[in-house]
Amino acid sequence: MAEINPTVVANSGDFSTRTYKFEQLGNGDTTAPIAATEYADRSIQVLGTFDTTTIIAEGSNDGGATWAPLTDYQDNAISFTAAGLEGVAQVTGLLRMRVTAGGAGTDVDVYVVARRQTPNRQ
Repeated sequence: MAEINPTVVANSGDFSTRTYKFEQLGNGDTTAPIAATEYADRSIQVLGTFDTTTIIAEGSNDGGATWAPLTDYQDNAISFTAAGLEGVAQVTGLLRMRVTAGGAGTDVDVYVVARRQTPNRQ
């Protein structure tokens, strides 16, 4: 049960988009929270070896004291049991992913892409 830190793997030239990568999530792991309120559009892609794993997306507006499920644009809680990609409907102060169940062979990578509505001008 570890907290996995992200690597920023891509930024657009005007910093209007940012891609965070969390590697090798296992059973019971969480991602370190991303604080990216300036990015209104966010999507999550999950891939890897799931081994009966369930991964959920959570958000917090109180600095991480409490977490609530995030939903997609159809108001379904974001939850992955296989590789997939979902858009996030809410903008929260913090976003994290949590592995709620899984086997010993779980090895999942998570990508979060965040986009500003109006890019910074250079």
